[in-house]
Amino acid sequence: MMRRRSRPKPTIPEFKQTPGVVLQPRVHQSMQRGINKLVNAIRPTLGPRPRLVAIEKVGRDKPPELLDSGGTIARRVIDLPDADENIGAMYVRGLLWRLQEKVGDGTATAAVMFQEIFNRGLRYIAAGGNAMLLRNYLENGLRQAMEVLDDLQVPVEDRKLLNRVAHSVCYDPPLAESLAEIFDLVGEYGIVQVRSSRARDIEREYIEGSYWTGGLHSREMITDAANKRAQAENAALLISDLEFETFEQLEPALRLAVENGYPALVIMASKISDAVTGLLVTNQKAGRLQTFAVKTPTLRSDDQQAAMEDLAVLTGGRPFVKAAGDTLASLTPEALGQARRIWADMEYLGIVGGKGSPLERRDWIKKLSIAYHAAEEAEKRNKLCERVGRLYTGSAVLWLGGMTESEIEARKELTARTIQALRAALYHGVLPGGGAAFLACRQPLRQALSASDDPDEQAALRILLAALEAPFRTIVQNAGLNPAQALNQLEQAGPGATFDVTTGKVAFSADSGVLDIAEVARSALHSAVLGASLALTIDAFVHRHKPPVVTEPD
Repeated sequence: MMRRRSRPKPTIPEFKQTPGVVLQPRVHQSMQRGINKLVNAIRPTLGPRPRLVAIEKVGRDKPPELLDSGGTIARRVIDLPDADENIGAMYVRGLLWRLQEKVGDGTATAAVMFQEIFNRGLRYIAAGGNAMLLRNYLENGLRQAMEVLDDLQVPVEDRKLLNRVAHSVCYDPPLAESLAEIFDLVGEYGIVQVRSSRARDIEREYIEGSYWTGGLHSREMITDAANKRAQAENAALLISDLEFETFEQLEPALRLAVENGYPALVIMASKISDAVTGLLVTNQKAGRLQTFAVKTPTLRSDDQQAAMEDLAVLTGGRPFVKAAGDTLASLTPEALGQARRIWADMEYLGIVGGKGSPLERRDWIKKLSIAYHAAEEAEKRNKLCERVGRLYTGSAVLWLGGMTESEIEARKELTARTIQALRAALYHGVLPGGGAAFLACRQPLRQALSASDDPDEQAALRILLAALEAPFRTIVQNAGLNPAQALNQLEQAGPGATFDVTTGKVAFSADSGVLDIAEVARSALHSAVLGASLALTIDAFVHRHKPPVVTEPD
């Protein structure tokens, strides 16, 4: 009888490094190898006809993850086996991660420009150039290029252009058309929920008013059995995060609603006892006053506070906050919010036609909008965008289908990137796409180059000129075309022209839909130049004996 050999368990190689200090020329050489390894993995994803990158999953029996997003690819690379090369790769990874968090796209563009600047700058420094002077001149050239991008910006003012912008990001005509219609109706801050669908076609649904997470406290409060929700017309709203254990605690609100002739009262509370729930249901069935109770939106205290503030502005009430020691003993009619209609199911609370002051709402929206555009963290920015969207009282749900679950998830991720790009386009405008906007930035740099007699400045300008061509050349090459021939055709066509790699012909961006989001392009160029110029000044590595294990950049 043969004995069956047990299969050895797969092992994950341990990251090892020797503590110590690393100096030149090893610093530049190893850093360059690490940067090139990561950027070369991202480079094929740039453009409307990208190649895919396969990322091996932890389980060998699972299929690889196929990606065409530079930012996502960078996130998947945790470290390289060589500790010196790893520093270069993680430097770029952190830069691209922050760029994706800030604007949602542009990571592949930034990566190829970063690589061009770093590699050419390294050759100049190896030949005797001064890294600090080179950095200063690179940053001076950046300012000139950014001024050109500012002049090229075009506002997005109609649905047709919205469609072109969406298509330039997702390259999915049905998805682009759906998103263009949605944002044409709900605007820059409109809430767009993306959900999975069993149908293969894209479906969209528009929701009147605003809604928050936090539904009914009890199914017994449902009055519309068909839609599984409760609904009240011309209702008053008690906004609070209080806990009601006894009916006596809630009695001031009920008495006030009856005395002031409100046909319905909606009670918002973080907790309501079963006894109070039973009395509210009995009271409603008796026909005395239509009432139902909803949960205070969200779970985190700071998010709850923000939700209550927004509801107060929208409906004209004031929040009663448990942490502040508030009770209903001093409740007045002015403290209750009002709305044309309030509905709630077991998940959501909806407000239609809030009767708060339009002037106060406008000022509140302005304050939140300023905070949104100043926010650096993606999570904070997304929350502020949702808050503004709810105050504009318009939202949509986009249902996406596919053949497989992985296909649906990939489409949802692409949709999220496109939504973020559309918001940026509505606020900042668009530029000629396909790398054409960066090519337009070369003119003032060429003039500065011809007027300069400083070797370091001349080197910096030549490096920038090559970097500004890198996105265009990469896009064309990824499409299987000749970059030199395409660049020659584009330069002969004159100002305003772009190159459409899907047709292989020169086109004009306003008609072809070859567009870039202005803020994405600006941020990509800014990150690439500042990041690469700083990297060129690194002269030493210090390795720790036991480096901390992290997956996100600081």
